[in-house]
Amino acid sequence: MNFPKPPVGMLPNDRIAYSPITQRKPLRLPKGARMVVWTITNVEEWDPTQTMPRTVITPPAGGAPMPDIPNWCWHEYGNRVGFWRLLDVYDKFKIPGVMNINATAAQAFPELVKACVERKWEFVGHGYTQRNMQKVENERDDIRKSAEVLEKVTGKRPGGWLGPGLTETWETPDVLSEAGYRYVADWVIDDQPVWLKTRHKPILNIPYTQECNDVAMMLIQHHKASEFYDRAMDQFEQIYKDSSKDHARVMAISVHPYIMGAPHRVKYFRRIFEKIRKKPGVLFWTGEQICDWFMKAGPKAPE
Repeated sequence: MNFPKPPVGMLPNDRIAYSPITQRKPLRLPKGARMVVWTITNVEEWDPTQTMPRTVITPPAGGAPMPDIPNWCWHEYGNRVGFWRLLDVYDKFKIPGVMNINATAAQAFPELVKACVERKWEFVGHGYTQRNMQKVENERDDIRKSAEVLEKVTGKRPGGWLGPGLTETWETPDVLSEAGYRYVADWVIDDQPVWLKTRHKPILNIPYTQECNDVAMMLIQHHKASEFYDRAMDQFEQIYKDSSKDHARVMAISVHPYIMGAPHRVKYFRRIFEKIRKKPGVLFWTGEQICDWFMKAGPKAPE
């Protein structure tokens, strides 16, 4: 079928060819492992002068009042308190941390960033501000500034990118590749890393998750807290079953401090690692480690 071309950039199916996972060449992890789990913590700063991106409570008279103190505080609790609960879980189970973070958030929460730098976490570009990339005035400038700020506050330029809300323009993969990013995680399309074509050089997409994600479960689908554990374990068990030493798979778990860091939810996050840490053949890596491995073990980038 011929689809109309976008004003700029490529259509998604121009960037990636269809490939059934059952018909691919062997993909092997080190030491006979069968799958990788990477866990991503999203840290954001919400602008109190704008309508809150998400809400936990609505005002008595309706509308979108500003300042929206209840909802701004609901989110900010995650950075002040909830994050540190999640950090305890990572420390206890020796989980390598990955943080998607807005550049403004990296500047706003220096103690949080410092704790993660000390633990050698990976920092992933997540927009200069928490804003839909389709509404950013200058995408190229936003991506450039994001990388510059993260390099300044962490000492290392980010190699990975996840757009706020997974949003992209028609050109985002092109701009990221040209800016030197090695991988993106916006394309929740596979259980293995896949190459995306760009007008520059290909960029790797690493499996992320929309459903094993606390925003989807807690805020959109309104499940009770224990659903996060149930769904993560169901997801893990199936991907573990699908995988083998010759056919590796990647699973992502995505959390936000103001959601899974809440007092009534964090124990379900902890239980996931109590269980899966005991499984043989499972590696716990950062996005950067997944990228390094696949670039050596996986198929070469398309021309």
